[in-house]
Amino acid sequence: MKKVKIMTCISILGIVVAMAGCSKESINPKDSINPNDSISQNDSTDADPTKNYTMPEEIAEHEGTWLQWPHNYTYGVGYKEEIEPVWIEMTRGLVKGENVHIIAYNIIEKSHIINVLTNAGVSLNRVDFYIYKTDDFWVRDNGPVFVYDEDDNLVITDWGFNGWGNKMPYAKCDIIPRKVSSEVGIARLDLSSVVLEGGAVEIDGNGTFMATRSSVTNSNRNPGLTEEQIENNLSQYLGVSNFIWLDGVYNSDDITDYHIDGFAKFHDSNTIVCLNQDDLNTWGVTQKDIETLFAAKNKDGEAYEYVCLPLTQNNVVTEWGKDIGYEGSYINYYIGNKVVLVPNYNDPNDEVANEILQNLYPEREVIGIDVCNLYYGGGMIHCITQQQPISK
Repeated sequence: MKKVKIMTCISILGIVVAMAGCSKESINPKDSINPNDSISQNDSTDADPTKNYTMPEEIAEHEGTWLQWPHNYTYGVGYKEEIEPVWIEMTRGLVKGENVHIIAYNIIEKSHIINVLTNAGVSLNRVDFYIYKTDDFWVRDNGPVFVYDEDDNLVITDWGFNGWGNKMPYAKCDIIPRKVSSEVGIARLDLSSVVLEGGAVEIDGNGTFMATRSSVTNSNRNPGLTEEQIENNLSQYLGVSNFIWLDGVYNSDDITDYHIDGFAKFHDSNTIVCLNQDDLNTWGVTQKDIETLFAAKNKDGEAYEYVCLPLTQNNVVTEWGKDIGYEGSYINYYIGNKVVLVPNYNDPNDEVANEILQNLYPEREVIGIDVCNLYYGGGMIHCITQQQPISK
């Protein structure tokens, strides 16, 4: 099966969470923003759109990692409580080697986060907080994407975000990059005319870009742009020139329209980590896309080597006993300075995947984090993290 971000009214440890407007159909994706939440265009410094920019690979040294902490303001009381152990364990691991920038919905939520981290024995020495209202916690998709300009200055690219094609609330999350730019003092490049989610793209740091068309060039993202126009923007603002396009899957039950980060990821400019061909088929990837993936070449025209991670042996089951109905992917891991955070599922293949990744990243500690409850909501570790590279 595939990564599904459809949020529904769910049962938490047997207690049904009821909330007016909890079902997908009753939430307006274009929910209005309180005027007090908005930020003037003048509050952040604009970067030069005529320059060329380069996005470093995820494994490049981080200044820190951004997290949007879950809350109950969108989906109802109890939603946060069933999934926030994932954020606690991510923070515990990440502070070993970098700063952790936590976006809290309000002061009350900030106090709550401090309490749960402190009670869990997580050091706050490398943690800071930013108070911004959010619709959700998928910071990979809506958060700031950091790049370097031609003079190696750090810049925030602020791509458009429309709730995965107007499927979910997004107005609050869409302005997070602008808020971060204003508060931390990093110039912002306004690219809102191009919708691009961070989880939709993979960058190898050496000029190659990998994505599915269904999540980037799809008419529910960029109806007024051709693929060539999108590529021109990606080349200028991410520093890529070699494009590996998979078609993806349109009109599926995957709300992301098949983000690449669920089934394929660059290890470096010569190696792709992905599911094997049978598991890709199970995930719903078409045979044509499987052939394209395994025939891909890097910027220098060299064929990639492939390291395959398994799917879980069994269907993923939540903490409260709900069989989700499909297997879990380990591809959606996140590379920190000192750790690799890996989605785990209380499955026999957890150990298999963790060992493969430990061999791939011998200088980092591989930490498996139980994401079963989060996976029921639709995501894994990479989906809820966003790296900030060091300033040069």
